[in-house]
Amino acid sequence: MGLLSGLVLLPLAPVRGVAWVAEVLAEEADRQLEEQQSPQRRLAELDVLRASGRITDEDAARMEADIIDAMLAREA
Repeated sequence: MGLLSGLVLLPLAPVRGVAWVAEVLAEEADRQLEEQQSPQRRLAELDVLRASGRITDEDAARMEADIIDAMLAREA
């Protein structure tokens, strides 16, 4: 970037900074949402429900099979 173009574009620096921050925040939000919906997290939550007695072993097995099927479908 030349000196002249740098001086001309200087007033736009705050706009570019805000756009960059918004992009970083959106990427982090996507990462956290994906993490919350990860199969490993869902299986761990299922284990907690099973251990606390809030769901039966049969329901847990069915839900576990659904999670595994979703994992396999995502990879295919």
